[in-house]
Amino acid sequence: MNKIKAILIPGNGDSSPQDNWLPYVKAELEKRGLTVLAPQFPDTPICREKYWIPFLKQLGADESTILIGHSTGAIAAMRFAENNKILGSVLVGSYHSDLGMETEKLSGYFDRPWNWEAIKQNQSFIIQFASTDDQWIPIAEARAVHKNLNTEYYEFTDKGHFIGRCYNPTFPELVEAVSNQLMVLR
Repeated sequence: MNKIKAILIPGNGDSSPQDNWLPYVKAELEKRGLTVLAPQFPDTPICREKYWIPFLKQLGADESTILIGHSTGAIAAMRFAENNKILGSVLVGSYHSDLGMETEKLSGYFDRPWNWEAIKQNQSFIIQFASTDDQWIPIAEARAVHKNLNTEYYEFTDKGHFIGRCYNPTFPELVEAVSNQLMVLR
């Protein structure tokens, strides 16, 4: 296996790789020997699939890559895994519908049904983080993703959308979950 790489994929409201917990996760995973990419994604106001999926390919996402996506970034990770083999993914604040929001409808991610089986088959693991007090994503959305993908699932009651009022510049639970998966794979 090539050296393991992680790509951090922000959401449409926190589209900078310097926001929230992303710098912490980058630094901690690098300490564990991973190469971590935290690029500025194109088309950040809408985060359209037609730009983000090719961008992930341009970054070299492959069977040695862990995609770590927050919100819309989690959606991009799932859609990428439908048609591409990756090592694994971490979905933070994920969902599966357009939530009735116009920007989500414009993103292109929700124009077709999900191929849950392909997403599962194209990676070795899927870790998911959700919170019952998420102000943007109803917990039923996250639970449906968990059910369909049989994710390693962590549900909190006090993390919100993992940004904003519940902002924490660290995310040790994510780093530990990834580290544990990598130990299992070795």
